[in-house]
Amino acid sequence: MRPDTSAEYVDHNAEAARLERTAGLYPEDAEHLLVQAAAHLELADDRPRATSLYDRLLAGEIPLENPFLVRALKAANLWEYGHEAEARAIIEGVRAAAPRDPAPWVIVAESLESHDELEAAQETFTEAATHLLAGVAEPPYATLPILFGRHRVRRMLGLPHDEWDGRADTLHSSPVSLDELHDPKRVWSLGSDNPAELEAEISRLRAELGTYREALSRPFPVAVLHWPAPELTELLTAYPPLSAEYPSHEEHLATIEASLRELSSSGTPNLGIVTGTVPSYEAFAASEGSSPSDASLLPQYATTLAARGRAETWPPERVAQCWCGSGQAYGVCHGNDA
Repeated sequence: MRPDTSAEYVDHNAEAARLERTAGLYPEDAEHLLVQAAAHLELADDRPRATSLYDRLLAGEIPLENPFLVRALKAANLWEYGHEAEARAIIEGVRAAAPRDPAPWVIVAESLESHDELEAAQETFTEAATHLLAGVAEPPYATLPILFGRHRVRRMLGLPHDEWDGRADTLHSSPVSLDELHDPKRVWSLGSDNPAELEAEISRLRAELGTYREALSRPFPVAVLHWPAPELTELLTAYPPLSAEYPSHEEHLATIEASLRELSSSGTPNLGIVTGTVPSYEAFAASEGSSPSDASLLPQYATTLAARGRAETWPPERVAQCWCGSGQAYGVCHGNDA
């Protein structure tokens, strides 16, 4: 459903406009054409306009061929520009409706996965497999992403293989096993949505399969881990031993700024800040086969988030909002030398 032409050669806004015009000429194909147009708008980072196209389809008088697919795409798009609550509500609606088409299941599960909701993603993939494949001897090709996605998420969570994972391994035809492809460290490194970065990662993987000598092909910042106040409270409540690392939230914020300034003064380039969440950290700990209470995991977690493209560059402009989330300008908040 996504445009298959490299973003480097496409004017996505122009292509979206062309598809909208074509949909007006051929209303019988409007669903397919407008979904493609919305995809181009997402690639152009005009997500509100993409949402308006999904809404236009859902509110149309002509019944849709696959309304749950459109709803799933809308939810994934909404979450990407901050409308998390609405996206979650749509995702729950899709799950409750239990469509027979595997595509909506895959989209909503992968949306949950991309936002570090790994438990919910695993549950969604499992619901889809149970609903669509229970008693099916030979799973249709279109359902394979459900089994493979479930295998990947369970591997990230550090869960043991079960019957569905065994079926996924059997159906996987590549000489590289799913366990290797879904190795948590490798999956975390593939978290970028930048086409150029992904192309570099694919090149690296090809070389690695032949020689095992190539290192990661894209740099990422030296990143310091930041916990927003609610997340830090949840973290310390669940894992009290980490209180030694974080005596208070105020001290945590001050330590971040001081550490970054020290690194900067020593000549370290490409500094950044990554924001942690408890579910994401717990999933990372599980993938490492360790306990979240182990403080030595914290810098590894920060590095992994940075490798996934989650780091915000430090320092921000003095007039930009401070990295701490206070809403104040950096120059009058943590960037205030006084």
